[in-house]
Amino acid sequence: MSSHAESAVRPEPDQVLQDIADYVHNYKVESELAFETARLCLIDTIGCGLEGLRFEACARLLGPVVEGTVVPNGTKVPGTNYQLDPIRGAFNIGTQIRWLDFNDCFLAAEWGHPSDNLGAILAVADHLARQGQPITVRDILEAMIKAHEIQGQLALLNSFNRVGLDHVVLVKVASTAVVSKMLGLDRAQTIDAISQAWADGQSLRTYRHAPNTGSRKSWAAGDACSRAVNIAYLVKKGEKGMPSVLSAKTWGFYDSKPFEFQMPYTSYIMENVLFKISYPAEFHAQTAVEAAHIIYAKLKAMGKTSDDIKSIRIRTQEAAMRIINKKGPLDNFADRDHDINYMVAFPLIHGELTSQSYTDASAADPRIDALRAKITCVEEKTYSVDYHEPSKRSISNALTVELNDGTVLDEVEVEYPVGHKRRRAEGTPLLLAKFENHIAPHFDEARQKKILSIVNDSAALSKLSADAFTDLFVKA
Repeated sequence: MSSHAESAVRPEPDQVLQDIADYVHNYKVESELAFETARLCLIDTIGCGLEGLRFEACARLLGPVVEGTVVPNGTKVPGTNYQLDPIRGAFNIGTQIRWLDFNDCFLAAEWGHPSDNLGAILAVADHLARQGQPITVRDILEAMIKAHEIQGQLALLNSFNRVGLDHVVLVKVASTAVVSKMLGLDRAQTIDAISQAWADGQSLRTYRHAPNTGSRKSWAAGDACSRAVNIAYLVKKGEKGMPSVLSAKTWGFYDSKPFEFQMPYTSYIMENVLFKISYPAEFHAQTAVEAAHIIYAKLKAMGKTSDDIKSIRIRTQEAAMRIINKKGPLDNFADRDHDINYMVAFPLIHGELTSQSYTDASAADPRIDALRAKITCVEEKTYSVDYHEPSKRSISNALTVELNDGTVLDEVEVEYPVGHKRRRAEGTPLLLAKFENHIAPHFDEARQKKILSIVNDSAALSKLSADAFTDLFVKA
């Protein structure tokens, strides 16, 4: 007979939990590059959320659970007149931000959109400011930098999607960590909260990028943000954590493979974040879409159209081959903006790729699927290597087009998208123009002018209270 019994003694918290808590509570962000990039990221992310609201499928998910509920000193949701508890507010803001897949990106062993974390950060900051706490935009920017760093460092060498976990599990962990500090939790409580975020991780298995599932859960980021805020509040009320949530035998998150890390937590991720500027396309395809626009212009100059194309070959990275190279019917918006073949075919036909390009009406054009069928994607090994190289982190694609008459156009290769750090000077004016386009449908000219005067003044913006910032974008 076996008499084995497990020890009930609580172990020391896993080192990963301690490292994240120490970073959140003790690291002082001094990089002005990080703060300036965070300002651009804040502007862009708010704009993406406002643009998402223009789509009924997004807007109908938002608001309070009980219609008409208004929470005193609650979180106000940009682009709406909703005032919600911070948990529901985090879901609302996180969902609208992520809806169009047009917000920032960071690509490594795991990919993701670190600005998803703003759903939790802004919801809590706005609520605390309305309660009278001195929370400013500078505090929001610092929280964004740290959330970006936590999510990105966990993603650098650890691929969660390979075991069926969506990258938003990292949003939940990063948001929980920074929100815990914002809510006044101490180091030990922050460790407890982070452990609870990992323990909840298995519930975030998803079909977002899986083949042949028909859709991706566009509100997954909002869900992660709301869970993060909820966890932080539960720990604030006394809920304990699970110190060995990662390393425990059998039950731990690691499941025999501990996380690996490439560098310490600093502000590297924010400084190197990727912005989606020119096209609302999954980031692994951004350079392919840019190349497609160049080829469209060449065809036009030759007096040719997409009807004259016999075949297209795309050299791309392994990640793109695995997650956005799809064949067969694409049933909805989310399928289309995650298929490199669709994202290349559309601008070759129409000379543009916008959020409207993924709608059912746009996709009904029979030329799109006909051209998709002529596209072949192949992995270029050097692209896959440079994708992971810290000094490069390129996202290369190259297109070769053969015409029906046998003419083969010169290959068009684009290594870095316009939203890459290496093209930041070129991209920043375009990013600001993107923001202007996103606020224009929501506000009159006077309101737009006021918003732009504030967000383009770094010093004034940093000093603005969190609630005054949100008020710039809410509706009466």
